[in-house]
Amino acid sequence: MPVITFANTKGGAGKTTAALILATELARNGARVTILDADPQHWISHWHDISGKVANVEVISYVTMASIQGHISENRAKTDYFIIDLAGARNTLMATAIGLSDHVMIPIQGCAMDAKGGAQVLELLGYLEDKAGIRINHSVVLTRVNSLVTTRALQMVKQLLAERSVPVLDTPIIERAAFRDIFDCGGTLQTMDPNRVSNLDKACENARAFGDEVRRLVPLRLTRSMRRAA
Repeated sequence: MPVITFANTKGGAGKTTAALILATELARNGARVTILDADPQHWISHWHDISGKVANVEVISYVTMASIQGHISENRAKTDYFIIDLAGARNTLMATAIGLSDHVMIPIQGCAMDAKGGAQVLELLGYLEDKAGIRINHSVVLTRVNSLVTTRALQMVKQLLAERSVPVLDTPIIERAAFRDIFDCGGTLQTMDPNRVSNLDKACENARAFGDEVRRLVPLRLTRSMRRAA
């Protein structure tokens, strides 16, 4: 049951959007997903409230530093993936969530403030490895990328981060209307009306590519009971 945390100390970096896209894509492929909504804005909780029942997705609201570990322990048996959406802040909850994670996703837009917020998360990961011997896998995911940005430009950004030994996902999250509208409409990309949302097919394609890459990067580990059944 991998725990994937989305973290950037700057707000507005695209954490919540990336977390929801990943959660719904994992669920669409049959995984049971529990989202821990630790963002005080509670956008994912609001999405869940207006969506009604979404297959394979559960949302736990008002997650705190005191409750987060208990939520994971209590829901481990009925969850394949945990997704943690954090606030855009550097605090003890962020440190606790990262310490519980199997993989940390660091969403970054193409701006200096996002990069600085991401660097603070990388510093914390480095501190945990240097001082406590705890190495947590992590990746940068480029978010809100303009659809007109050339592949060459994206490769330059990835190369720059690679030179600093920062792994970057091959799939950026493109700026799409569907990724914004889903928080007002509820449901999933597949339940949205293509006649009312522009380029919905391209948003679905982007989400599938993102979900597939993360599933390869953070594969679902079989539990003992699942191995016996297999």
